[in-house]
Amino acid sequence: MKTLLWLDDCRDPFDTRTDWLAFSPIGRDVDVVWLQSVDAFMDYIDQHGLPDGICFDHDLGEDCYDERNGYDCAKRVVDYCLEHQCDIPAYAIQSSNPVGADNIRHLMDNYHDYYLRNQ
Repeated sequence: MKTLLWLDDCRDPFDTRTDWLAFSPIGRDVDVVWLQSVDAFMDYIDQHGLPDGICFDHDLGEDCYDERNGYDCAKRVVDYCLEHQCDIPAYAIQSSNPVGADNIRHLMDNYHDYYLRNQ
């Protein structure tokens, strides 16, 4: 079964009242790993490598001591891909922050284009 990382501090991918898995870039029949912080995301990538798909939120919590966000997680994905000479996994963005979502999308798409040009 494919693995989907669901990065979001608020939106519960297991909530049956909403259909958050409609955002999944790899379908609904997946093993969902719900991560709610940058640290949890970084730890997952360090321990397990890249999943088959990722759903990004940009704004992660109200912790005034940690200004990192979903963009930092996307940068970690790109760094991992550069280190391992691989392409990014399928991804989607469910963030309600349009500027943050655009930043994540541009980073991921730019790396994907770079990877394809250098194959």
